[in-house]
Amino acid sequence: MAEPYRIRRIITVGLFLVIIGVVIVVTGSSPQTSSSTQVTTPDTHNGQLATSALDGLPVKGRAPKTDYSREQFGAGWATIQGCDTRNIILHRDMTDTQVDEACHVIAGLLRDPYTGKDIQFVRGSGTSDDVQIDHVVALSDAWQKGAQLLSREMRVELANDPLELLAVDGPANQQKSDGDAATWLPAYKPFRCQYVARQISVKQKYGLWVTEAERDAIINVLSSCPSQRLPAQ
Repeated sequence: MAEPYRIRRIITVGLFLVIIGVVIVVTGSSPQTSSSTQVTTPDTHNGQLATSALDGLPVKGRAPKTDYSREQFGAGWATIQGCDTRNIILHRDMTDTQVDEACHVIAGLLRDPYTGKDIQFVRGSGTSDDVQIDHVVALSDAWQKGAQLLSREMRVELANDPLELLAVDGPANQQKSDGDAATWLPAYKPFRCQYVARQISVKQKYGLWVTEAERDAIINVLSSCPSQRLPAQ
């Protein structure tokens, strides 16, 4: 099936997404791997060591969860040129994608970074949840670590920022829930360094903090990959 022209314009390395008046840069292409190599995400690096960036994050306790709701970060996914953020990220992170005329990804292959397994995605009432879009920094976690101090526009940007989003195995995403690095890490260990580096990058970009337990968990992960750098913002 031919891919709609509008999604080809949206899913492009370095393309600027204008969402709620905020410019967001999409950096990367579909993950590439094989059964014998590490699953990777569509990262380029901004040059900063993850350990150095982590040192720059404030360390505080969790703020109360008072008034938190998903709607604090916008009413669902943002839409640009007829394509919503979910389908934009599905297209970015999967290979062999098929897209219908309504800008829905209807099929594709996900090499899941959280479990390391391949998932054949098919859109449908009983199958769409096999692949979900994870907020790498869970929105509830973000709310309790500084996001409630952001403007609504900035929270909407955060919730739709490609830096913050990954297409992943649905059950793994449900298991993660609103956990931070102190309570949940991907089962696929080769991805953990990239995972915590992405969390650091999101928290750095939006001025969020980490708890002491979260920082210690991230330090433990990065001890196995001291040269890990942040994904580009």
